[in-house]
Amino acid sequence: MIYNTFGIPATADRYLTVTDKEQLLSLIAQGALARPPYFILGGGSNVVFTGHYHGTILHLENKGIRLLTPDSPSDTLLVEAAAGENWDTFVQHCINHGWHGAENLAAIPGTVGASPVQNVGAYGLEAKDIIHSVHAIHAITGHERTFSNAECQFGYRTSIFKQALKDQYIIWSVTFKLSPRFTPLVNYTALADALADAHITNPSARQMADTIAALRWSKLPRPEETGSAGSFFKNPVVSPEHYRQLKTRYPELVAHPTPDGYKLAAGWLIERAGWKGRSLGPCGVYAKQALVLVNLGGCSGSDVLALADAITADVQNLFGITLEKEAIII
Repeated sequence: MIYNTFGIPATADRYLTVTDKEQLLSLIAQGALARPPYFILGGGSNVVFTGHYHGTILHLENKGIRLLTPDSPSDTLLVEAAAGENWDTFVQHCINHGWHGAENLAAIPGTVGASPVQNVGAYGLEAKDIIHSVHAIHAITGHERTFSNAECQFGYRTSIFKQALKDQYIIWSVTFKLSPRFTPLVNYTALADALADAHITNPSARQMADTIAALRWSKLPRPEETGSAGSFFKNPVVSPEHYRQLKTRYPELVAHPTPDGYKLAAGWLIERAGWKGRSLGPCGVYAKQALVLVNLGGCSGSDVLALADAITADVQNLFGITLEKEAIII
């Protein structure tokens, strides 16, 4: 069975599935993760395997979603979800129970446990905006620790779990700060336009999630139909000076100001470099969204990297920008 959405066959020295904490703690006590490397696999939606993995694959499949504050008189609800829960299942569960705040992250592939690592985001919302805390287990000692939102050191598609504490902790559950009141977040142009086109002026939580899901699948491939790892590259941030130079050359340049400069749309850069809809061997660039690389059939990890390197080189030559991979390459 293939446990990655790119559909690339891969093997490992060891593959371990964990469904409960006692099982995980027992494996740690036995030293199962004492000798790196090891890789924590969730939904496999943001990973590209390049061959045999010389280490241990730990596949988290723990489940459970519960409200920690059932009698809270305030507008704050704390909801804990197990790391192995499917992310969209969690979002839909919250909507169905009237726990609001995660609607804009509907239809994102992957698991709850991956959300703080990557600080997933879409349509004007990032995981950091709703994460209260992260409960994790040290891979060597088995020590349990709860990280506050601030301690997670969230950044654009990153966190302390991808940086200073990379490969040290296994995220077991995530607690989210939600609300019994639904307040639509419509600060993303494409979402606002889609709601307007549907003549929805005061969207419900369900309408928001459904609109976002429709938007996502209108320009991204469904994992069950076409192999991919979602957005393959990060949107680069350039200095104000570099932005002004590019804006002069390309008046239609898509950019958003940030505290560090200007965030550019990597998909636009790739499309302008002529790669949208093109392929290199059995790997191609999705015709509806240049940010996505797809498996055209029989694609290997080396095929993906060859295409990614070719795109990166052309974007660098044309714009003076080095694209950074968002997908995890192992």
